[in-house]
Amino acid sequence: MISKTKFLTALASLFVSSVLATPTIVTNVNGYTYTNTGELKTFSELVFENGKILATGANLQQRFQAAKQVDGKGKTLLPGITDGHGHFIGLGFNLLNVDVRDVTSARATAAKVAEYAKTNPNLNWIKGRGWNQVLWQGKQFPNAKDLDEVINDRPVVLDRVDGHAIWVNSKAMELAGIDGNTLAPKGGEIVKDEYGNPTGIFIDNAENLIKSKIPQPTKQETQAAYNKVSEHLLKLGITSMHDAGISHDDYHLFIDQVAQGNAKVRIYGMLSAADPHLDTMLERGYISDNKDMLSIRSVKIYGDGALGSRGAALLKPYSDDPHNSGLLVTQPKELRQLYQQILAHKFQINIHAIGDRANRLALDEFEFAFKTQPYSKKLRHRVEHAQVINVNDIPRFKQLGILPSMQPTHATSDKNMAEDRVGKERLKGAYAWQSFVKQGSKVIAGSDFPVELANPFYGLHAAVTRQDRNNQPESGWLKHEALDIKQAFKAFTIDAAYGAHQEKTLGGLEPGKWADFILVDRDIFEINPQELWKTQVLETWVAGKQIY
Repeated sequence: MISKTKFLTALASLFVSSVLATPTIVTNVNGYTYTNTGELKTFSELVFENGKILATGANLQQRFQAAKQVDGKGKTLLPGITDGHGHFIGLGFNLLNVDVRDVTSARATAAKVAEYAKTNPNLNWIKGRGWNQVLWQGKQFPNAKDLDEVINDRPVVLDRVDGHAIWVNSKAMELAGIDGNTLAPKGGEIVKDEYGNPTGIFIDNAENLIKSKIPQPTKQETQAAYNKVSEHLLKLGITSMHDAGISHDDYHLFIDQVAQGNAKVRIYGMLSAADPHLDTMLERGYISDNKDMLSIRSVKIYGDGALGSRGAALLKPYSDDPHNSGLLVTQPKELRQLYQQILAHKFQINIHAIGDRANRLALDEFEFAFKTQPYSKKLRHRVEHAQVINVNDIPRFKQLGILPSMQPTHATSDKNMAEDRVGKERLKGAYAWQSFVKQGSKVIAGSDFPVELANPFYGLHAAVTRQDRNNQPESGWLKHEALDIKQAFKAFTIDAAYGAHQEKTLGGLEPGKWADFILVDRDIFEINPQELWKTQVLETWVAGKQIY
């Protein structure tokens, strides 16, 4: 316990430092910020002190004559971007593992993995992420044999780009004891060939048959991943992110990093409902700190799988797989119990729901819960992804007060396969950002990194153009659901902060909020929207300190 003398000394020191603190004024900028009233405000000068905003506007130098001056050199100044749905440590390890995103065939992917294995001879398990068979000729799932041909002495585990399927070699299946007699767990699938032998593809809950055999990372490896992703996000202008499903280990890692003063990116953590320590973490209550670097007051529930691997739960079978309606990762009875458990602790529920069945089930359970626990409606519950929705269910989000947390680049990544999966009729309620905004729902925008690349300007570009970065399709995919740049920017800033109960301290540059801002090389509100993805971050500031 700290002594009274030490406490008073520390308090006096804090008082002196606050009295002696000198404001900083950033001049000559083309500034934009949303206010809590929903107004997009422009300014040419910004003043902050002790890490928090004092004022924004013009001709502020007379008011703050003693302020330290920073010349913004005419650049555009924006609030730090909030990514409303990502996986912090997942991206950190992804940056350390082999990245096979955008490789154009199974054979080429295997070759890249083999090269990575060759340059990392000390790794006992070869891990990576990013394959997507939809982009390959034939669009067929790969096979363990493709990997066996180039590496068979060590196990290989490669996550599909969406994280809802893995591709492994025979060595990995051998170590896990997988053969033709192995049964898939509920909510999962082991893809087998015509002879009943596993092909090396494991979907959703079946992934754990392999992943449970992978040794846990060391503390040094985890710290390296934490530092790597922090640096990466700050370079992209992301000062805050919502971590969609943190484990018990992540929970303690984040708390420790804040305590040690090593936290650089603000994290809004969602406890993983699948973690065996969930109840212990809920019992501890909300987690926060006085610098707002960490907030944990929500739980991520896993409703269904993903569209690309046909694991998204649909009301009717897949258009391109008439005997398959997807997977419920959490069964309905268990889902109701989870809602009750989480709401008893007054934690926000953020449920992963991609298919129309999963979305309807999520809404039905919210409606049921609000009848028995009406106070819980104020907790700003969210549906993560809200991707393919029956058009009759979209108004229910507004009626129930449920926030859609959506990732714009999913639409431009999925455009080549979404209609194949669900047909034209079901696309009427898919990736429906504008429909949500028009009915008054606040859309929380993010990337779902490492499923997609974390760059928020890729997300802004996709939201506004409904095109990929080759500007395809020319007229935009389902363009009527595009956002304009003001709506998209709002979803990545103040509305994202609202979705984390943080709009009073983050998400904009108003007096009293943290001085989290970025300087970029172009005016995103004036340029051709097709150029948005080319925006470069020049500087990133968090709590009034330049850290990139």
